[in-house]
Amino acid sequence: MIDVDIARRLRDFGLSWDPAEGDRFAIDVPDLREQTFLLSSMVVEPGRGRRGEPLLKFNGTTEWALDSIEEGEAVWIPREDQLRDALGETFVGLRRERSESGREVHVVSLAGPEEPREIRAGRAEDAYAGALLVQLEERAHHGGS
Repeated sequence: MIDVDIARRLRDFGLSWDPAEGDRFAIDVPDLREQTFLLSSMVVEPGRGRRGEPLLKFNGTTEWALDSIEEGEAVWIPREDQLRDALGETFVGLRRERSESGREVHVVSLAGPEEPREIRAGRAEDAYAGALLVQLEERAHHGGS
């Protein structure tokens, strides 16, 4: 699972979320940001508030004094497959390597306008998240194209 800070950066650079069963999220307030929640019709499900705003509704959670939160208060923590899918056609591949120190490194290759790019991280989901962050940042700096 990627770090909530990376998930927030992905959101802030434009990664959109259409909440679905099985998605994980955090509530972005200091007391709860380390706790992750799973979207499930048994526990948390998407809904609409009185003014039509998207909500995440907590069902039958006696340990929480929390009925619902606005979707904007949640930070989606995308899974590895969701990160890979979000990369779209620029995703070329994922491979494992050994670093000079002998540690396992995951490398995501992206097709680029001039040459392929590679993003490395210790875990596959972090490499995907890093690659997606690079892609979203570039899009933001080039006016969304």
